[in-house]
Amino acid sequence: MQAAERAAMAAGTSSWELMRRAGEGAAQWVARAAAGRAVTVLCGPGNNSGDGYVIAESLRRRGTSVTMVAPVEPKTETARTARSAYSGEVLTHADGLDAPIFVDCLFGYGLSREVGGEFAKTLQKCAASHSYKIAIDVPSGVASDTGALLGDISQYNLTLALGAWKQAHFLMPAAPLMGELKLVPIGLDFPQHTASLSSQPHLSPPAADAHKYRRGLLAIVAGTMPGAPLLAAQAAMHSGAGYVKLMSAHSHPDAPAELVIEGGNLSGTLADDRIAALLIGPGLGRTNDARDRLSAALETGKPCVLDADALHLIDEDMLEGVDATRLIVTPHEGELASLCRSFGVTAQGKLASARALHGVTALTVLAKGPDTVLVGQGAVRFFPRGSSWLSVAGTGDVLAGILAARLAHHGDPVRAGEEAVWLHHTAACLAAPAFTAGQLAAAVKPAIARLL
Repeated sequence: MQAAERAAMAAGTSSWELMRRAGEGAAQWVARAAAGRAVTVLCGPGNNSGDGYVIAESLRRRGTSVTMVAPVEPKTETARTARSAYSGEVLTHADGLDAPIFVDCLFGYGLSREVGGEFAKTLQKCAASHSYKIAIDVPSGVASDTGALLGDISQYNLTLALGAWKQAHFLMPAAPLMGELKLVPIGLDFPQHTASLSSQPHLSPPAADAHKYRRGLLAIVAGTMPGAPLLAAQAAMHSGAGYVKLMSAHSHPDAPAELVIEGGNLSGTLADDRIAALLIGPGLGRTNDARDRLSAALETGKPCVLDADALHLIDEDMLEGVDATRLIVTPHEGELASLCRSFGVTAQGKLASARALHGVTALTVLAKGPDTVLVGQGAVRFFPRGSSWLSVAGTGDVLAGILAARLAHHGDPVRAGEEAVWLHHTAACLAAPAFTAGQLAAAVKPAIARLL
């Protein structure tokens, strides 16, 4: 964001013009939310306060009743320009306020220290005395790059991102506190920006001359526990692969008739040149036999999804001689910590850990959870939050099956990761509340139809 602002100013756009665009754009959203009701705007010492003064003046011109609170005068030249352009009264305290709408412009992006002292007291008073709260860029007290909370943060109803999304908009623990998210464009260009919000993919139906192998043969390598790989297989069969095989020594009397189950020597069954991708990990176990099965899968050199138990078995020795750019791992928080230990990665937070793990191993990392992050091949993708009903056993196996089917279909780990997350989230919406993992797997079929 800072680099984009510098580039715009170097090209002739003034800092004041960027602030004016941001404030006027944000004011449109504030006016919609206020719907004629009174608004309180809280400003601090930096440029975020300048946005606040522009917002307040824009609302005042519209006829909205505005109360401006600023404990200190702005310290930057551009913010002082905005202050001088505001025609209303400015209060230095937040006592006795009764407006229903509160706009937080105390601190914006780039904050690295806890909000304390009089700033914290004033912020708390404003948050407590207003029923609808709007944050400009990020709520004051949120670290915009990490989503960390730098103090006590209230629940906001709306957050307006100025110019571009910030990483905190999609990272825990800050993301749920921001309410609805809206982007306010201000004319900046991000030509080399590798981190972005994932856009809903548009899937294509099979080609007119497609057959099951061209659409992708997916092999799922099972282990000691039969349930999880079967669940992944059921999801995969609805996710676009042309053929799904479950390589398992177990009998599966409840398996669907369409699922091919193969036992016997694993190395022999994996030698099938028609296999487009593999999934290993759900129900694998952590025994020596499980390690051998994982090694056999990696030795094929085929694109592979590593999930669940495989994430606790994989290490540097196993990756020796393997093209890790063809592999994608799907850790939740605990599994990501385990992977970082295995590969000597030291980092704080999901995003930093996923980036560091990818940098050390070249693995594509789909770090799943309420703030799923995808890192691989020079790309970082964030996602809108999915349904909280996904917090039930087995939904990770369903995600692994979807992901593996998409990988078998085209072989691109990053693309497969984005498609899988969107299908997973869409299926959760279609499955209705309180679904089981099996019901989620069945909902992948109508989810595919939604993304065509």
